[in-house]
Amino acid sequence: MSFHSSKITLRQLRYFEALADQKHFGHAADLCAVSQPALSVQIKELEETLGLLLFERGARHVRLTSFGEEFQKRSKEILRAVDELGDLARAAGAGLSGRFRLGIIPTVAPYLLPQIVSGVSEAYPNIELRIRETLTQNLIAELRDGRLDCAIVALPLSESGFSEHVLFKEEFVLVRPQGQGDWPVPSRDRLREMQLLLLEEGHCFRDQALSFCDMRPAEPRELLDGSALSTLVQMVASGIGLTLIPEMAVEVETRSTPVAISRFPSDRPTRTLGMIWRKTTPLAPQLAEFSETIAGLVSPK
Repeated sequence: MSFHSSKITLRQLRYFEALADQKHFGHAADLCAVSQPALSVQIKELEETLGLLLFERGARHVRLTSFGEEFQKRSKEILRAVDELGDLARAAGAGLSGRFRLGIIPTVAPYLLPQIVSGVSEAYPNIELRIRETLTQNLIAELRDGRLDCAIVALPLSESGFSEHVLFKEEFVLVRPQGQGDWPVPSRDRLREMQLLLLEEGHCFRDQALSFCDMRPAEPRELLDGSALSTLVQMVASGIGLTLIPEMAVEVETRSTPVAISRFPSDRPTRTLGMIWRKTTPLAPQLAEFSETIAGLVSPK
């Protein structure tokens, strides 16, 4: 078996990555902003060049073959290197410009994005800002693959290969039904025995809340999970239980919801938010400066 590597194009590799990630031709085509037939033709030509199938086609989905899984490892390395060549050119220019891909976790995005978008537009008029909101583990994977330039997450990370810059720290507050506003604030030990509502698994804020209550993630307990902080607050307003939310979410989430907000008198739970980027990126100096700009925009006054 032989093939001509010179026939493999970057377009084909990017289409391959999209299909491997989405596992659906239509969704991959949408991600690449091309028609499904156009993407299918490029994938087929790539497989013909290689002389092996990259995907198993099913009626409703596709999955990588064993060869496709090995091919993906090399493909990611190639695309990351190509992206870093582009970053090198951007780094040599006069500051950040062009498409800029910023990741952000869901428990931050709704509350800080207005300040970030308007502030970045003013400070960096040559940037075309692209926002990606998803869970921390997804942001880390996309940063590693070169699909993001940097991301705002909770620190510290237990991951190597990333530079971390602290933006600010904030406290968590206790949200209870409105009629409980005058009740004593429960201790951490007492919280463990109560109907504490948490975000669903995968959210770092869930882990932080469990850590504050000194509860193991797998510890059996009565709970109802929510997919967003707004859902948790609404559940509390309905009398289902109580929850913790970050300080930045209080104004937005409790503006028109009948709940009581209490702050812990001592030993207050907090989280540290920061920006991360790959240590190997040529844009590291510019990203450090960008991070300082973001800190000035979002740090509590």
